Amino acid sequence: MRNLQFGKLYQIKSSRVAETTIMGTSNTPLWVQDRDTVIAQGSDAEWRYGEPPDYSRNNAALKEQSQYNHIEGSLEAIVQNLVRTFEMEASFKTNPQQWLSVVADKFRMRTNNQPEYTANDVVAAGTYNLFLGESEHYSAKSEDFESSGKIFHDTFPNGFLWELIEVLAGPPNVTFKWRHWGTFSGSYKGHEPTGEVVEIVGISVARVTDDLKIELLEHYFDTNSFLGKLTSGEKAIANGCPFHQ
Repeated sequence: MRNLQFGKLYQIKSSRVAETTIMGTSNTPLWVQDRDTVIAQGSDAEWRYGEPPDYSRNNAALKEQSQYNHIEGSLEAIVQNLVRTFEMEASFKTNPQQWLSVVADKFRMRTNNQPEYTANDVVAAGTYNLFLGESEHYSAKSEDFESSGKIFHDTFPNGFLWELIEVLAGPPNVTFKWRHWGTFSGSYKGHEPTGEVVEIVGISVARVTDDLKIELLEHYFDTNSFLGKLTSGEKAIANGCPFHQ
């Protein structure tokens, strides 16, 4: 693990972060602190469902299942906090101008060198749709924010967790390896659950500013392998005896 001093490594300009920094043992920008700390400071945020999200179940599952417990203040912990804050804001804050984790007007995201999307696109379509795109077993064009979220909440009723594995390169183009996993205990588009732990391992590159806000986020992972695991279970028969279909 690589411990760091923000002022030395990132040359953070205090005047740019003072308004959104919690003062404690260090002048760490709010958006790279713990996700729940960011939520607690968002009293004026435009929340998608009218109130802040509750990550207590997610946190409990992470405490039990995480394989990588990064030391607080390490580069890995800082990047992990930044990405988790981004995921929270992208999912629950409907006004990108209130996202602390990104430069809203410049922000772009893409997966596997596909077209880039803006923060407003993320709000409208949802991260699952922009993350997965079009393939044999998933069509982002056929889903919206709510329906895509329901699909994966039904598929992984006990949570679909994310953690950083390691940081491969530091700013300004932060390159990191991650894992996304959950127990396939609910159905996926009519496919019966297998009960196995389904895991995605990928690489992302985040281009960040001096004060660690994301301008560009690129993801690289095997979409087909992930969706193939979700469609490996038998297809449920909607009506009647299977011998009379």
